[in-house]
Amino acid sequence: MILPPSMLGMLGGGQLARFFVIAAHEMGYKVTVLDPDRNSPAGMIADVHLCAAYDDAEALARMAGTCVAVTTEFENVPASTLEALAKSVPVHPAASAVAICQHRVSEKNFLRDNGFPCAPFAEINAETDIPALDSGLYPGILKVARFGYDGKGQARVSSPEEAVAAFRAFKSEQCVLEKMLALDYEVSVVLARDTAGHVAPFPTAENIHRNGILDISIVPARGAAEVREQAQMLARGVAEKLGYVGTLGVEFFVCNGALYVNEMAPRPHNSGHYTIDACVTNQFEQQVRALCGLPLGDARLHSAAVMVNLLGDVWPGGQPPEWNVLFEQSDLKLHLYGKHEARPGRKMGHFTVIGEDAAQVLEAAMAARTRIKVEG
Repeated sequence: MILPPSMLGMLGGGQLARFFVIAAHEMGYKVTVLDPDRNSPAGMIADVHLCAAYDDAEALARMAGTCVAVTTEFENVPASTLEALAKSVPVHPAASAVAICQHRVSEKNFLRDNGFPCAPFAEINAETDIPALDSGLYPGILKVARFGYDGKGQARVSSPEEAVAAFRAFKSEQCVLEKMLALDYEVSVVLARDTAGHVAPFPTAENIHRNGILDISIVPARGAAEVREQAQMLARGVAEKLGYVGTLGVEFFVCNGALYVNEMAPRPHNSGHYTIDACVTNQFEQQVRALCGLPLGDARLHSAAVMVNLLGDVWPGGQPPEWNVLFEQSDLKLHLYGKHEARPGRKMGHFTVIGEDAAQVLEAAMAARTRIKVEG
């Protein structure tokens, strides 16, 4: 076990890292954050902020020399950085797991080869790889293999011609063409897994997206109990096949009552933010526990919850909204991320409404969403 007041390392300085720092501080640990943004939300509250690139040799050497274990807040940290640090200190999740999750081709092949249900797909390395109209992959979504998130690097295509045009627009980067499925709804499971293989899954969340960005998470997810239970089972299987240690998010499509794995996130997940206010142990404390070899906490849900994302669009003219309309609601918990600048589509914060009655919680969250002028 790694015990406080040890120094932990965090690669990345966004809101997920910020919540990790908060959880670690509450448990008595210190945290060094490596992030190239001098205004990074996590860097501002960390004990040490190394303002450098993720492949900066001097910064990595300092992190390896001062931290007793290292983790990451997002999947686009180079796997080579994780490998380099792992030569000196424990790193969770491992570079091998992150490398699969950060590359859509590797991710899809992993799911298919291990028997996990996923949408039909084709790997696109050149225009000649784009399937014919009768391939069964249209209409589909062309996705870049690297660095696509929140709807970025994606294009809906209904024919080979549209796929070629989108591929060219992506500058002929390696892509995946994935068949669009007729969705009933979307769900996700966030879980923690330790080095001994113990798994603590959080309740299945129902997710609603807008413009490719998570808008609302409803917990427990509505719909059939069988779907919620199968999502938990599949997420456990993914974590075990990856040999994963840490907090993991697995997203699913539900189509005609059947589940299909959409994506894996080797880190805490936006749809798991509700755990901060609605669970005995939240996803960030679990990340600390798994990293430090501590027993995992109780992931039990103690309240029904609805989480609403707050994007930069809510900041009119860059000015913050009138937060009093949210603070007046006693069952609502507001979390702002301390980001330096509000921009449309940028995740600036979220709020979670909790309570005993799931239907009343959803109604209250939607009413608060309207008062704060979140459109859609």
